[in-house]
Amino acid sequence: MTVTQLSTFVLVARLGSVGAAARALDVSESAVSQTLAALRAHFGDPLIRRTGGGGMRLTPAGARLLPVASRMVALSADAEAAVRTARGAPDELRVVATSTLAEFVLPSLAEAFACRSGPRTETSFGVAAGSGMRALVENRLADVALGPCPGDDGGGELVSEPLFRARLVVVTGARTPRPPGPPHRWPWLVDSSGTDPDADSGRLLRRLEVPEANVRVFPNQTAALAAAAEGTGVAPATEHLVSPRVRRDELRLLETPATPSDATWHVTVARPGHRSPATDAFLYFLRTPAATRIMRAPGAGVPPSRFRPPVYVTLWGA
Repeated sequence: MTVTQLSTFVLVARLGSVGAAARALDVSESAVSQTLAALRAHFGDPLIRRTGGGGMRLTPAGARLLPVASRMVALSADAEAAVRTARGAPDELRVVATSTLAEFVLPSLAEAFACRSGPRTETSFGVAAGSGMRALVENRLADVALGPCPGDDGGGELVSEPLFRARLVVVTGARTPRPPGPPHRWPWLVDSSGTDPDADSGRLLRRLEVPEANVRVFPNQTAALAAAAEGTGVAPATEHLVSPRVRRDELRLLETPATPSDATWHVTVARPGHRSPATDAFLYFLRTPAATRIMRAPGAGVPPSRFRPPVYVTLWGA
């Protein structure tokens, strides 16, 4: 039995499916299934069974294991942090964000934070669906989540606060005629956030009742916007992030019954007393005017005199 097996079990149980856990961990579904199978073999119990409606249900043994496994995963995180401190290693900060923030905003935020913290903090970040953020932070698999508000299950384990107000818009090629018919008939071009029911793009497609047959998913939003600029279809986007391309006459805005619409980015962390000094430092930084300027114009970068190369930014998984 390993911590990885326990953390995988916890995520599958909390999120309700192998697929959701795989997306949260940024690994394949087969990797999650194999890890879960090893834990089942260790205990001699299925732990989680599929239900007729496509969901999953804990066995009696799985229900007893879940709170214990959650504590063991948290204790493992505490143990790693204690050893890192004793060795004099940099504090670890793991940030997850929705695909749009991870692609356009988080790299600049991490770089600017590194300029302030120097080599004291080792920062890594990855992409997570909105539905997976709560489970990742609650179970100490991430320290900070940036994206939609994860809601409150009444346990008070997390603290979430609004960070930045933005507007969601729809764009197409600057010289592309408006698609005929209502928006749900248009060809939609999205990144993975378009498949996330908790992300702004996913909620927009649901409000407009866009059928899956009219949606094409791209590996990232840059690719989706490039296809939109070529006249392939329309793409949801954050207004201030695409405004430079609109000004360059590459894209133009399209109004829909649901856009422009307000969107709020939240930061979610564990409650005080259950988070690391690096998390508190990053949370403080996110509240500064410098961080707000980066979120408003993430491509602006930092002056050469303030750039410090020793920043470790990597994708991470299970």
